[in-house]
Amino acid sequence: MIPKLSYHLSFPNPLDASPEGIVAYGGDLSPSRLMLGYRNGIFPWYSVGDPILWWSPNPRLILELTDFKLHRSLRKKISQFEIRFDTAFSQVIRECSKIPRGQQQGSWIVPEMIEGYEVLHGLGHAHSVEAYQDGVLVGGLYGVSVGKVFCGESMFAHVTDASKVAFSVLIEKLKEWDFEFIDCQVPTSHLKSLGAVEVSREYFLKRLYDVRDSFTSHHWE
Repeated sequence: MIPKLSYHLSFPNPLDASPEGIVAYGGDLSPSRLMLGYRNGIFPWYSVGDPILWWSPNPRLILELTDFKLHRSLRKKISQFEIRFDTAFSQVIRECSKIPRGQQQGSWIVPEMIEGYEVLHGLGHAHSVEAYQDGVLVGGLYGVSVGKVFCGESMFAHVTDASKVAFSVLIEKLKEWDFEFIDCQVPTSHLKSLGAVEVSREYFLKRLYDVRDSFTSHHWE
């Protein structure tokens, strides 16, 4: 049975985060707590053996959908892949879990994290975008939908540019569905090359709060 969301939880104010961006630690990865975190610009990121750490970094990386840079070389590769939505969420998150984040030696997508996001997927909040070649999953990404914001979590590719193509198709769909921007969380040179920019935590939270309860016309299929 898929659990219902509870609204009797709380987080500290993300504006009071530590200099590193940590808002809180502990708790659990229940769907209620995860969604409360995302609705307040807070996400979990920790390693096996550590307590759950909840982050709201400053600066924050966001991608305005209209600023996405689809390079000519990537545009030519779109036809090489079949892109699907929400057909292999569990497989996508498990492939992403094999990729270290930043300077970490191991994956931050620990088993409890996988289980938590699979529940979110069952509730219709977490989604995957998959790139296939000859019926084989070769790349993709997943994230969480909050109002008119898509919070990107991770991506993987077994074939060059597979995840980038999936990302570019997602951008076009989000535009059709009246989304406003993608929360890319932590600054990376790769995402900046695609048009993402760093903004202050205060600016990000204002944008998020303005649209987190907004209706979109999305159909993840």
